[in-house]
Amino acid sequence: MKNILVSIDFDNLTRTLIEHALDLADKKTSRIWLLHVAAPDPDFVGYEAGPQYVRDNRATVLKEEMAQLTEQADRIEKMGYQADGILIQGATAKTIIRESEKLNIDLIIVGRQHHNFLYNAFFGSTPDELIKRSKIPVMVIPEQE
Repeated sequence: MKNILVSIDFDNLTRTLIEHALDLADKKTSRIWLLHVAAPDPDFVGYEAGPQYVRDNRATVLKEEMAQLTEQADRIEKMGYQADGILIQGATAKTIIRESEKLNIDLIIVGRQHHNFLYNAFFGSTPDELIKRSKIPVMVIPEQE
């Protein structure tokens, strides 16, 4: 596999998802793309951004998330693999599919967290949506109880 995209959320599954990617990657020919999809800007979803301190706080959060992505990619590169971190704001599943197609990804790895019926009814399930819409193979790693 040449290009593996790992969708990470900086939760308990992050390390497990990366370990699966490393198991499938070849040090000489593979590249691991770590993608974190951040919530879209309030303006994008039709809300006012609010006062300056709200925008400043959002910018701080995005900088911290990018730093975490960079740290994870650096850790992977120290193991001898090629890795890049990408942070994009948007709708999660659509963004993952769009970036996967743009990067010629061979496999998408995502985690599946346990949510109740109401959560899934209101917010949906990213892995389910990826499986339905993606033309690229999707590996779903369940959260361990």
